[in-house]
Amino acid sequence: MPNFPKSDSVDIMLFSEGTYPYVKGGVSSWILQLMKGLPEFTFGVCFIGATPYLDGEEMQISYEFPPNLKHLEVHYLFNDDSDKDKPKRREGNPKAFESVRELYQSFQNNEGILPEMLQNIDFYIDEVTFEDFLHSQRAWDFLTETYSKNCPDIPFIDYFWTLRNIHKPIWILANIVNNLPKTAIYHSPSTGYAGFLGALSSYTNKRPFFLTEHGIYTRERKIDMLSADWIEYKKPALLQEPEEYNYIKKMWINFFDKIGLFCYYRANHILSLFSGAQKIQIAFGAPKERTRIIPNGVDVDTLMATMKERQDPPKPIITLIGRVVPIKDIKTFIRAMKILIEKIPDAEGWIVGAVDEDKEYVMECQQMALALELKEKIQQFDGNKSLQTIQEIEQSSDKIKFFGHSDIKKILPKSALQTLTSISEGMPLVILEGFAAGVPCVATDVGSCRDLIEGGINDEDKAIGFAGAITGIANPNALADEYANLLDFKNGRWKEAQKNGLTRVQKYYRQEMFLDDYRELYNEALPLAWEMLDAKLYPKEES
Repeated sequence: MPNFPKSDSVDIMLFSEGTYPYVKGGVSSWILQLMKGLPEFTFGVCFIGATPYLDGEEMQISYEFPPNLKHLEVHYLFNDDSDKDKPKRREGNPKAFESVRELYQSFQNNEGILPEMLQNIDFYIDEVTFEDFLHSQRAWDFLTETYSKNCPDIPFIDYFWTLRNIHKPIWILANIVNNLPKTAIYHSPSTGYAGFLGALSSYTNKRPFFLTEHGIYTRERKIDMLSADWIEYKKPALLQEPEEYNYIKKMWINFFDKIGLFCYYRANHILSLFSGAQKIQIAFGAPKERTRIIPNGVDVDTLMATMKERQDPPKPIITLIGRVVPIKDIKTFIRAMKILIEKIPDAEGWIVGAVDEDKEYVMECQQMALALELKEKIQQFDGNKSLQTIQEIEQSSDKIKFFGHSDIKKILPKSALQTLTSISEGMPLVILEGFAAGVPCVATDVGSCRDLIEGGINDEDKAIGFAGAITGIANPNALADEYANLLDFKNGRWKEAQKNGLTRVQKYYRQEMFLDDYRELYNEALPLAWEMLDAKLYPKEES
């Protein structure tokens, strides 16, 4: 275990699901930005992941810790030793297993909130222990009964491991809550397991819970589940009812729906990054009166300073800054570049972002570029770093260039356009960073991309004008057309888009504005939270 900072108390505990401090960019950057920008508060980070490995290799710390990160702990939900020893026969508590039945039923119905006794960790630690859930006779009876009732036509082994893996993390999370340091405010950047951990901590310890959703976790998990090829079983086509889909996938989707509601019902503040996300939260069950929008912000002044390094006009380089993973749809970008190069032969596509999360997909993207004659050979990476320097990659004759994780302050001044071809986004910081560095953007119509590019905060924001262009998902022809239009520097559209992006990011998306909003929320909640915690830990003696 690395030398992690440890403390017995923090002001704010952040729950990180598969992000900080291991995975660069996205939510990890937001967590670091929050901690560094609010040095007056002490923070803890509780990281939860599936296993210590990412694509077969042990994960490595990707960030230096800021001084006010006083506590960091790491947990894995599917890498424990609970099955190491031979289980002993046990009956299990009959009354308590009625509550497990209620828990299961609540996941199935996807209505209302968790049964009251299941909202506190005492149930998971004292009433139905981890061993009871995994190994008791009553657990087996419960599992076989629900299988026979709900899905006897699917393989029992699939149902067994699905039910086990859906419920098993709940006991792990309950034990994490039981051992967290004293905390005034719990804050999660998503629902899912991180949000469940925050809500369960809040219920148990009676402390405030803030939820900031960067993407809509429940919707993204539905996309993952419905497209997952690791959940293979389904009925033969002739036996399916209309619109019927895999029962196993349905179980996972209901689970994530349920814990999303659990988070919404407990959160004191339900924060989103843009109005579209707020509307989805409300549609998914979030109490409207507790929702609020706090947009991301970027260090505008530092990024604007990079503009002095920009050529005028810039070379026709289109840069995609993002993880090389399927949800970013890198392959559509490669196809769009093939079309564009037929119109603008000296155009290049730069792909800048982590390459260690899905190495198979990285290889597929490179092979596609080879097949389309946009690349000469496969690049090699050490973790997220290319084995070639930025200068060596730039000087290569490739039309599609993979940089791995790189300093965007060195990349953006050389980019004429930025692009995102994602099939799902929240509020991408990279678009705002590009605007501040004078780079217009062409993006798919997902998340807040349209609001950022066309203006979505108010009428004044819309009046600023377009800072790039929006296209549909998976449409390489439309992307190539917009790239070509903006790269025709004679028509003035690129200059206008650059000016509009700079105006928008300076007026609405400065880092100071984002930090002030969170400072206000924390300062409002902290005094009472600490007072209540002190009263609980050190009760006054009655006179």
